[in-house]
Amino acid sequence: MKALILSGGKGTRLRPLTYSGAKQLVPVANQPILWYGIQGIVAAGITEIGIIISPETGEEVQSLTGNGDRFKANITYILQEEPAGLAHAVKIAQPFLKDSPFVMYLGDNLIQRPLNPFLQKFKAENLDGLILLRPVSNPSAFGVAQVDRRGKVLKLVEKPKDPPSNLALVGIYFFSPKIHEAIAQIQPSPRGELEITDAIQRLIECETAVESCTLEGWWLDTGKKDDLLEANRIILDTQLTPSILAQVDAQSQVIGRVQIGRGTKVVNCSIRGPVAIGENCYLENCFIGPYSSIADGATLIDVELEHSVILQGAKITGIHQRLVDSVIGRRAQLTVAPRRPKAFRFMIGDDSQIELV
Repeated sequence: MKALILSGGKGTRLRPLTYSGAKQLVPVANQPILWYGIQGIVAAGITEIGIIISPETGEEVQSLTGNGDRFKANITYILQEEPAGLAHAVKIAQPFLKDSPFVMYLGDNLIQRPLNPFLQKFKAENLDGLILLRPVSNPSAFGVAQVDRRGKVLKLVEKPKDPPSNLALVGIYFFSPKIHEAIAQIQPSPRGELEITDAIQRLIECETAVESCTLEGWWLDTGKKDDLLEANRIILDTQLTPSILAQVDAQSQVIGRVQIGRGTKVVNCSIRGPVAIGENCYLENCFIGPYSSIADGATLIDVELEHSVILQGAKITGIHQRLVDSVIGRRAQLTVAPRRPKAFRFMIGDDSQIELV
């Protein structure tokens, strides 16, 4: 069994952050989103992993993620020259996948449940396709499935105007090698892409074994700012391991589940968890409220922060009013002069500099 993770695309929904970096590398609780998928796959016993990358961000993905040693896996990188669809990604990965069954995992998705039960069903029932489904309120924004009472998939439609159900496809699929034959028989959709929904529909039409499972627990597609903040909140709430390896002075107060990395200095601050603070940061005269993540090398002075994600090397000073629901990019600088409003909400890309006066 192998795995194929998609980490290409242009990340248009998460701009301006993704003008200069891969959306799958944006951190949630100070860990790249992509890595959660890798860890879930390895936990299911799959260690041969191919990662689809794009020309724009592939080098960054490779540099940060490496050859798989940190995950006890073997990672092969596969370049997709242009975002031509999920089925196209499978097509160009065929030399890596060969005749192996595989799980395909969209690299910006997070799920609560482990993969093992789905993998066991896929193997035990000798299926050619197993898809994960989740009821949603806006099915027209997703690939949508129509299934019978026992979960057999009858029909799939990509982003339909008139959805046959409210069951959206979660970005995790299990396939036998027959998917390659199906992809070879489909044509690009009106938007010019080879759709994985069309390929699965072809499997259904050929009367192969395609089943579904309804996903329980949370599922997060982190393609937008609010989704990213929600993912950060949930991961901090459910997976944060408290540890303080930093220098915290006597005037500071740390309450609740808080993680602070080595080399960080905390001076006269109040920190209320769940909060994750990376390594080599400097915090002075700050209130850091719940559901905040601060990445390595960040500097915060005279800042009140809550429910926000601060990326590597960002510098924020003089924010005495509460900074909430914000995402601040890498190395961004945010400075606020006196006579400020009551609250701010920001999404600031990498290397930005903003001064409010």
